[in-house]
Amino acid sequence: MKIVLPGGSGQIGQLLARAFARDGHTSTILSRQPPVAPADPPLVRNVAWDARTIGPWIAEFEHADVVINLAGRSVNCRYTAAHLDAMLRSRVDSTRVVGEAIALARNPPRLWLQASTATIYAHRHDAPNDEASGLIGGHEPGAPALWRKSVEIGLAWEEALAAASTPKTRKVALRSAMTMSPDRGGIFDVLATLTHRWLSGPQGDGRQYVSWIHEHDFIAAVNFLIARDDLSGAVNLCAPQPLPNQEFFLELRRALGVRIGLPAPAWLLELGAIFMRTETELVLKSRRVIPARLLTAGFEFRFPDWPSAARELARRWS
Repeated sequence: MKIVLPGGSGQIGQLLARAFARDGHTSTILSRQPPVAPADPPLVRNVAWDARTIGPWIAEFEHADVVINLAGRSVNCRYTAAHLDAMLRSRVDSTRVVGEAIALARNPPRLWLQASTATIYAHRHDAPNDEASGLIGGHEPGAPALWRKSVEIGLAWEEALAAASTPKTRKVALRSAMTMSPDRGGIFDVLATLTHRWLSGPQGDGRQYVSWIHEHDFIAAVNFLIARDDLSGAVNLCAPQPLPNQEFFLELRRALGVRIGLPAPAWLLELGAIFMRTETELVLKSRRVIPARLLTAGFEFRFPDWPSAARELARRWS
């Protein structure tokens, strides 16, 4: 297959490009700052784009089989007005221009997988959110008003996908949870490092749910969606067993052989977030999300539960 990965220079794009290369597929990564050295690895090319306007990069869409758009500014920042606008624009603009490129292609890709986010769902503890009955967030009681901005950005992201006119191209919105891999600088690496510093006790009240997915299952789910021509629209990419924050970190400590995890009350997290230039929504929002459409379609998870996933990831991380 020929695969185009707009915004594929980050962790998720690199995971996918490596996996596709192992299977003999070619990947073209569209990046605002493509590397000039070292040379691209086998079966992976890097091409420049600005993620906003049509340019020579649209040639990559001709005869491509799949486009996987991962472009978007990192959410790991303070939610200032400027940062929120950049988060919104980077997602909406890149989605719009990918749609334009597909529409202009004489031989367009048959599938467009578009990054989205599980954060689109409501902060809740009472029941899981699936694609059909899940509650969209933004107005739930007990959630800070600032969290509504993340939901609004997610909704605008998916609206840009829906607005694109690509009649020959199937579209899927990937409502992804945290993807866990042992790569340096990734989410698991950060959490494992905190655990070894005894900083992985319950966060806030520890009741908020954590949704996640192992890198193996993320890659397998992407391949599953590529192969299944009958799946379109929103699809949750997450393991089927989310668990409360307190249990999540307990199992992580067990996997890493760390006995102590100091708790972090909400006020302390808010203070730390200021110094780390991030937001506590990333750890305090309850994301109880399940992959109902994948399960109904017959997808089988290799790591459906966090204890087994944490042990495997800890072994490779160490």
